[in-house]
Amino acid sequence: MNLEKIMHDLEKKNPGQQEYLQAVKEVLETIVDFVNENPQYDAHKIIERITEPDRIIQFRVTWVDDNGEILTNTGYRVQFNNAIGPYKGGLRFHPSVNIGILKFLGFEQIFKNSLTTLAMGGAKGGSDFNPKGKSDNEIMRFCQAFMTELWRNIGPETDVPAGDIGVGGREIGYMFGYWKKLTREHNGVLTGKGRNWGGSLVRPEATGFGCVYFANEMLKLKGMDLSGKTIAVSGFGNVSWGAITKATQLGAKCVTISGPDGYIYDPAGISGDKIEYLLELRATNNDIVKPYADKYGVEFFEGRTPWEVKCDIALPCATQNELNENDAKNLLKNGTIAVCEGANMPCTPEAVAIFHREKILFGPGKAANAGGVATSGLEMSQNSMKLNWTAEEVESKLHHIMISIHDNCVKYGREADGYVNHVKGANVAGFIKVADAMIDQGVI
Repeated sequence: MNLEKIMHDLEKKNPGQQEYLQAVKEVLETIVDFVNENPQYDAHKIIERITEPDRIIQFRVTWVDDNGEILTNTGYRVQFNNAIGPYKGGLRFHPSVNIGILKFLGFEQIFKNSLTTLAMGGAKGGSDFNPKGKSDNEIMRFCQAFMTELWRNIGPETDVPAGDIGVGGREIGYMFGYWKKLTREHNGVLTGKGRNWGGSLVRPEATGFGCVYFANEMLKLKGMDLSGKTIAVSGFGNVSWGAITKATQLGAKCVTISGPDGYIYDPAGISGDKIEYLLELRATNNDIVKPYADKYGVEFFEGRTPWEVKCDIALPCATQNELNENDAKNLLKNGTIAVCEGANMPCTPEAVAIFHREKILFGPGKAANAGGVATSGLEMSQNSMKLNWTAEEVESKLHHIMISIHDNCVKYGREADGYVNHVKGANVAGFIKVADAMIDQGVI
């Protein structure tokens, strides 16, 4: 595999798609040796094929706001690879959505879904629609207009979207309702559904729970666990809420949350009713965390990120590229022993390079935050069997999946000096399953 040539060709073909190119480079750099040691992958041109989406669907979404004004947004679905199962990946409603970001997320989803051991391919979609400040009726009309265009391209055995940034239970409900009206079917075409009409228990918490389970497995490599550890968390949405909830249950103390306005530092720890308040904070649609500081009398640091806080473990759970090289240096200076990604690619390549150079524990998002899509896969299984599992059953399966993912990272990521490069391990393990399936299925 000629890495330089492949990246040169991709950059020429995908100009300006920095997040996508960053994600591809990160994967290819870690699997190049493995691919070169196994010439069947090069012979079948797997790298050239796996970096190209199966298809990209783009469409106009026209809807009417509460003032009667006609508005137009752009909708997308990137169906990247279905070698091991139906396309699976979230829908994101946010002004930043574009083809490059969705290709990055869809490409990552291929390997993340492969790691879960469940039969799911990789996809991602969404729109540049911003749900912030919109009424329920406006969001409903948009979701119905969006589904009017998307519905022909999805299905329980074809493509099963889920939620992502800007798409929660409300949006999934509106889209599912319209899918049902258009198709006259009631099935598992979307995940993240309401619990009384096909949804799974533990799904809202699953990404954060899984991230904490993965962090705990990493710590076991050093003979430690989460009990008594201080954790800095970014974000304050579902992932952060789930991570703080589970970390607190396991005896850790989470001391930060963050938003676009800055971060709060709560040295006593975010626990009890403070965790419940995160749900209220998120529901306000203001996208800020300062009200937490006002309510509980703790410090608020405007326009800053929590990576300057002294902590044992950092859980970046907000968005891509939020933790940079300087942040990584601050964490190391303050004695941080582990970083585990709750969001998708929240650490820049420069930050990751520092973590690896200093041999600290680092859990990449495609492995560490796979708990969300894993539980979506469990929701698909329940829908298919027309069953509902208890919260204990779902969480037990989730915990087992995260342990399995970590074991695979160790299997393929342990280096000569004993250090486990979880990025390499995750990428190689995820790649093998998909690449072998592509070879088995021929040139298609």
